[in-house]
Amino acid sequence: MNRTMIEKIISAHCQRTVKAGEIVEVGIDVRIARDFGGANVVKNILDNDLFIDDPSKTYFTFDCNPTGSDQKYTTNQQICRRFARERGIKVYDINSGIGTHIAIDEGIIKPGGTLISTDSHANILGAVGAFGQGMGDRDIAAAWAFGKIWFKVPKTIKIILKGRPSEKIYAKDVVLNLLKNFGASGLLGYAAEIYGEWTEDMTLDERITIASMATEMGGIIILFRPNKNILSHFNIISRDKIEKILPDMDAEYEREVEIDISKIRPLISRPGHPEDVVDVEKVEGIKIDSAFIGSCTNGRFEDMKTAAKILKGKRVAPGVVLKIVPSTREIWKRCLDEGIIETFIKAGALVGNPGCAGCAAGQIGQNGPGEVTISTGNRNFVGKQGKGDVYLASPATVAASAISGVIVSEDKILKKPVIFVVDKKIKRRPRRHESINVRRPRRPIELIGRIWVIRIDNIDTDMIFHNRYLTITDAKEMARYALNNIEGWEDFPEKAKKGDIIVTGKNFGAGSSRQQAVDCFIGLGIQAIVAKSFGAIYERNAINSGFPIVVSDLIERDIKDGEKIKIDLKKGIIERIETGEVVECEPFFEIQMELYQRGGLL
Repeated sequence: MNRTMIEKIISAHCQRTVKAGEIVEVGIDVRIARDFGGANVVKNILDNDLFIDDPSKTYFTFDCNPTGSDQKYTTNQQICRRFARERGIKVYDINSGIGTHIAIDEGIIKPGGTLISTDSHANILGAVGAFGQGMGDRDIAAAWAFGKIWFKVPKTIKIILKGRPSEKIYAKDVVLNLLKNFGASGLLGYAAEIYGEWTEDMTLDERITIASMATEMGGIIILFRPNKNILSHFNIISRDKIEKILPDMDAEYEREVEIDISKIRPLISRPGHPEDVVDVEKVEGIKIDSAFIGSCTNGRFEDMKTAAKILKGKRVAPGVVLKIVPSTREIWKRCLDEGIIETFIKAGALVGNPGCAGCAAGQIGQNGPGEVTISTGNRNFVGKQGKGDVYLASPATVAASAISGVIVSEDKILKKPVIFVVDKKIKRRPRRHESINVRRPRRPIELIGRIWVIRIDNIDTDMIFHNRYLTITDAKEMARYALNNIEGWEDFPEKAKKGDIIVTGKNFGAGSSRQQAVDCFIGLGIQAIVAKSFGAIYERNAINSGFPIVVSDLIERDIKDGEKIKIDLKKGIIERIETGEVVECEPFFEIQMELYQRGGLL
């Protein structure tokens, strides 16, 4: 019938013969939503009053935030858990690992099956000769409700790997070589089938590494014919007889490409572009700040074993942080049972919960401005793993570099690591021993402004400036979130004007020591805060920032939003301009006035 693997798999799931280019409705065996996108899938189901076609084929996997450490992810996870209880859907929760890996390891998907997920690397299923595809939340919701989804059958490119990789060349090096050959769009819109002598002996873990990077080449999927290792895996975990789907002998391919892998050297992708692949020796010696081993591409047991072999008896270079995240709980447990976790810990590495890690914002593997990271991930787009530079390489190269403190291949580990050198010739500005009156304009003692009245006591710092924004360092950006966590005051930053004054009750600023709860008002241009009392740490933070806080029972008067008041910071009086009423307040004490005039403690 001249059909490729992808044509045969899709034909089997729409009960008729299909060819490349056709758009058909495909039955989906496994339908997954992750914590990333899962809440939107739920919303689509509820908003459209839909039912679940088959809960036994429907799953949630919480792999993007396996610690539940981000409040937005935690909210999404809880929305999904609640929905799952109501609809009888299985949840692989935050202790489970990467959903596509679980699907393979537990036999949820089998060779020839179909799976979709909110994971753009769902095409990793090509490793076992199954169809996997990442899709948006509307697609996933439709598949949950109707059991099928439309799909355009792709054309197929046949890739033949000639020869075998030499010793100390890994599957990651081979897939980076493919990426170097095809570039970021060389497989755009295509499926690919990979053949060659080496592929018949490849382990499941090696196939997963290569299949996982089809997306980085623009491909729909990279498919492998199930070999004896794959069939053995599924025969062990499945009661059903595994029927492998093979292409027809006369299958029609768009083209055939031969790639010699016998002479590959250790490879690495330079920052910003996964396809910018060079020999490791071309970037050898670049100082690194951190290293990461994990992701759906290299979080398997064989990857952990390779890294442990290199790290055993050695230490991570001083100042370098090595982060390691196995892809599933079972792999994590096997690493523990076989002493691999102990090896990592003795080497000075941080070992995290199983999951996607560095590919998800806020998780292990992210980096900061100017930080140089070498990673086993599949992407290094600008900003993807943080604000630093990310190189992509094999677990062996990453482990070797972590030990050496600079980028090196496994066979060139340095006996003495390269450490950070501090420039001791940093020029210091001369200290300023100036009085508050020298070269500084005096700030006004009388403040006049429009008031906002918040009749709430014990407003804590989380209500003023929630901890989900604590990574912000610019006061002007902080201003956008002032009072964001008080019901009814979420839009305060849009309504407030420069020079406004807040009037509130007792114990304003209770709770944490966060300076941002003061700085957000400074950034917003709030002129002062009048309260019956202030939290002890908040009071210090405000005074040290030169921000006027005034203690008074003004809130007990019949005041309203929008009226104007005048505060005399020295005399300790507040005048209600419209009524002429004068209310007492605590005058600034001497140090408070000095810090106010100076513009703050520093």
